Amino acid sequence: MAIDIESTNASPDERIRQVGILSRLLIRPELGAVVALVVVWIFFAVVASDNNFVSWATTAAILNRAAPLGILAVAVALLMIAGEFDLSIGSVVGFAGMAIMLLVTSASSGGLAWPLIPSLLAALLITLGVGLFNGAMVVTTKLPSFIITLGALFIFRGLATAIPRTMTNRTQLGAFDTIPGFESINVVFGQKIALFGSRFDISIIWWVALTALATWTLMRTRVGNWIFGVGGDSNASRNVGVPVYRLKIALFMTTAFAAFLVALMQVTQFKGADSLRGELQEFNAIIAAVVGGVLLTGGYGSVIGAALGALIFAMVQQGIIITGVDGDWFKVFVGAILVVAVIFNNFVRQQAQKR
Repeated sequence: MAIDIESTNASPDERIRQVGILSRLLIRPELGAVVALVVVWIFFAVVASDNNFVSWATTAAILNRAAPLGILAVAVALLMIAGEFDLSIGSVVGFAGMAIMLLVTSASSGGLAWPLIPSLLAALLITLGVGLFNGAMVVTTKLPSFIITLGALFIFRGLATAIPRTMTNRTQLGAFDTIPGFESINVVFGQKIALFGSRFDISIIWWVALTALATWTLMRTRVGNWIFGVGGDSNASRNVGVPVYRLKIALFMTTAFAAFLVALMQVTQFKGADSLRGELQEFNAIIAAVVGGVLLTGGYGSVIGAALGALIFAMVQQGIIITGVDGDWFKVFVGAILVVAVIFNNFVRQQAQKR
């Protein structure tokens, strides 16, 4: 029996596709955010070189600005990858802050003030109830989450204003630092850390930790596979046993938890609450997620990318302040970067699919 020498020396099966470094980079959702971050940093490093843009003080200011939005963007990214939106998260920040302050200072309205820790736990449960409400409405009515949470945006912004105004005739409540137990809470949620001659908010640590936890969940756990699967095709996911409804409700409760955490940090840092806190942050969080590579249609994205998107926002805001440019130009940037990010991300995915 003759042996085909050429066949024994043949190259590996051509059906086995070799994936190069460039192809692996192109399929990463956060690629666009990394490129944008580098470009924005270089731009302001050159334009604002005389204003100490490249300094620890400016770095601290950028990270301090980015952390609250980054926490929201991480939770929003998980929900968007699962194919849903939460337009109420900004309003819930204001609502949760007011819930905290009303519980610890209810004596001002003739009631009995709660101790600090029970007040925080009660406010957390109330806020998680908001997420449960949003999620349950979405899965039971089958209406788009855009519509449900748009209604919730107005409901909870209205409640954050109407309830304290009815009880105290004010929409700003302060003196949180006079509450017994404040110092302990401040260490965990409001402390500033001195480093390299600058002061960094402890919220940065929370932001990094939550980003790492969410990334691990998304990339290394069964729940992460469920999130991608539900965002890609919820019916197919349900047919293979994924608890679609429970997963979506849990993700809405996750965005509510993120809103509570940001609210608690702001109440601690500013020693009080304001009904307008978190205004428009829902849109900024969604844009940060999109800039980070999350598809508006779901099923694809990156938590790290969303965190980088928040960092880009903060960098531009701080850069505009340093250069003395009118702050209204930031709105122009927000609109432009959203369109550019969607176009760039679509282009990158198309190129990756061709390779």
